[in-house]
Amino acid sequence: MKRANIELFYQTLSDQDPEPKGELHWINVYTLLVAVVCSAQATDVSVNKATRPLFKKVTTPEAMLRLGEGGLKNYIRAIGLFNTKAKNVIKLSQILIDEHSGEVPENRTALERLPGVGRKTASVVMNIAFGAPTIAVDTHIYRVSNRTGLAVGKTVLEVEEKLEKVTPEHWKLHAHHWLILLGRYVCKARKPECYQCVVNDICTFKGKILVKRVND
Repeated sequence: MKRANIELFYQTLSDQDPEPKGELHWINVYTLLVAVVCSAQATDVSVNKATRPLFKKVTTPEAMLRLGEGGLKNYIRAIGLFNTKAKNVIKLSQILIDEHSGEVPENRTALERLPGVGRKTASVVMNIAFGAPTIAVDTHIYRVSNRTGLAVGKTVLEVEEKLEKVTPEHWKLHAHHWLILLGRYVCKARKPECYQCVVNDICTFKGKILVKRVND
């Protein structure tokens, strides 16, 4: 995608949704971290269903430790990999208390030292909680970036690096949300709904579906 079209691509997404928001439910930065850790290989809907009642009782690392691993599992049992996620949340909660006075650190290095927190999770927390212009690449963003021609790459890291390079600074704060929402609701994996996409005239995808199919 040409530079002028990249600018127009983001401008169009911004015109449609000036202040995009993540769809995970959270109360404070700690609960955001827990929610993002729980969202790995799970849908936001399933995570929200589990964490809404959890966050009515637990909003701090201290409260999470009092709940304990077994208690946490009872809340998140319906989420995939809940055993591992429960262990990681308990461990990271202890580290936050021991090393960060119970607060979630703002820098990537400290975040990625926490159990269950990889590059993508750190980027999401940094962006949503601290306003850092990070772009966390998940399956939706990977697909959208390649399909539209915005940032073509064979790996998640390659796509992330290209997005960081081609995305103008003034669009980086919201780029993650625009792209993930586009991939989740319009630029779907099996049946992209190009006919209702606001950037379909900029997208370079050769297999555009510009008319809604009867069975869709």
